[in-house]
Amino acid sequence: MEGLPPGYRPNVGVCLINSDDQVFVASRLNVPGAWQMPQGGIEDGEEPKSAAIRELREETGIVSAEIIAEVPNWLTYDFPPAVKAKVNRLWGGEWHGQAQKWFLMRLTKDESEVNLATGEADPEFSEWKWATPGEVIEQAVDYKRPTYEEVMRTFTPYFDRNEQSARCKSTKW
Repeated sequence: MEGLPPGYRPNVGVCLINSDDQVFVASRLNVPGAWQMPQGGIEDGEEPKSAAIRELREETGIVSAEIIAEVPNWLTYDFPPAVKAKVNRLWGGEWHGQAQKWFLMRLTKDESEVNLATGEADPEFSEWKWATPGEVIEQAVDYKRPTYEEVMRTFTPYFDRNEQSARCKSTKW
């Protein structure tokens, strides 16, 4: 994949927003209290945009979403040593961290589609909620926080200009 930094697992991330410009986050089953946006690996031969749509469906059950924007470059984060050892055993390989292509998507129907146990993949999340961009950053695990800050800097200008959006944009992170 073009521009992919060596030693980083190719991955996609989805910043899903609702009609109030709140961001979808979910709490990981294996790390209680760790909230994140949907993300996942890119399969061999798969394009990042297709991977983002697939990951959103597999992790949340959501199929009614439109892509609004994409971060133009790969964003990377390094795994802390304990996480690195665990994921390298799980995925096979020697990854420093993940390189992610991020997509901003807007939910086009209501949230009744959300199903964290879709049956398409093993569930990764125990619960979900809507959050402001500032809350998303504050509740992320430390090593993902700089990536989330960059994602929010890139995407919040695309949020609709309504009252909620104005509050989101004024949030300091």
